[in-house]
Amino acid sequence: MFVKSVMVEREKCYAVKMDDSVQVGFDLLEKHTIDALPVVEGTEYKGIFTWYHAYRAFFYSGKTKEDFVSSTKVSDVIVNEDTYLSINDVYEKALVELNDFPIIAVVEKHQFLGIVTRFDIVNQLQSAFGMNQSGYRITFTSVESEGRIGRLGEIIEKYKESVISLVTFDETNKMVRRIVLKIKKKDNIDRFVKELEKSGFRVLDIAEDK
Repeated sequence: MFVKSVMVEREKCYAVKMDDSVQVGFDLLEKHTIDALPVVEGTEYKGIFTWYHAYRAFFYSGKTKEDFVSSTKVSDVIVNEDTYLSINDVYEKALVELNDFPIIAVVEKHQFLGIVTRFDIVNQLQSAFGMNQSGYRITFTSVESEGRIGRLGEIIEKYKESVISLVTFDETNKMVRRIVLKIKKKDNIDRFVKELEKSGFRVLDIAEDK
């Protein structure tokens, strides 16, 4: 998956300009119940405006709140001027960049194309783990060897399981791969799990998601 699949396009984004007062930014953040805004001049990306960084600047300014919000410009408190994603970056890069920030801009040749939000990333993760569908979540391990995922596929096909999600976690230092498989509910879960174990998969946990 690429960033362009999950981004909010610029036509749907709320934004502020460099010369806007901090008060304008605050009003937009409060009106739309959001934590950050892209700063854009025309179509050119300039940075990000946030509650946190604006209030931090106020704390160190020595000004009254009224003076600060009316006299301070967005350009005085922007951050992340050089931090952004390309439209063809992979989804995983957005995960890393949004680790402790509410939004990140998508930019090509200084042109602002949109944003990716932490909220959207969380939704994508929920989808990847099949959290919005009921079923059986089976956690198991397999040794790192050629053909193991193929063998898993054969077992799934044998029991005609409907896969909701399949996620693997690499543990190369132990030569073991953890796998989380979620399947739709059927009455053959015990037989399916026994087949996994018979084929060398070590089942750690089985949970029913309702």
